Amino acid sequence: MATKQKYPSTMKGRFIPNNPGKYIGNADNIFFRSSWELMLFKWLDGTDSILQWASEEFSIPYLSPVDNKVHQYYPDALVIYRDKSGTIKKDIVEIKPYRETVQTAKSTDRDKKALLVNEAKWKAASIFCESQGMSFKVITEKTLFPRKNKK
Repeated sequence: MATKQKYPSTMKGRFIPNNPGKYIGNADNIFFRSSWELMLFKWLDGTDSILQWASEEFSIPYLSPVDNKVHQYYPDALVIYRDKSGTIKKDIVEIKPYRETVQTAKSTDRDKKALLVNEAKWKAASIFCESQGMSFKVITEKTLFPRKNKK
């Protein structure tokens, strides 16, 4: 999964899978909201060890620290796969720019607010995953483009 993009573009569209039988939900209704999501969907659709996957097919309630109200979090992907040992595993995967996953001295007010909301979503997702015997993972450009980040 390699591209020259540093941050996900505002690219949006409908994803048409080559393997619609792997998709959990309506395979005619898959939408990507960034170039990174599109990359992930192509990889999930075309990788043999991925048994099933879904995107934004369910929600997890979370309490937003911004307005103190309950909102619904729709994870980027649910992935059911066979790992190298042959064990079937389930993960919820979220794709975000690294700047929205950590606070630094360079963080803008928007990034700080996004991080607060993301942390609330991810805490709710982690609790949900633990109760379901699943794992929760956040993917950033550091995961997607490891060679670029070693420089």
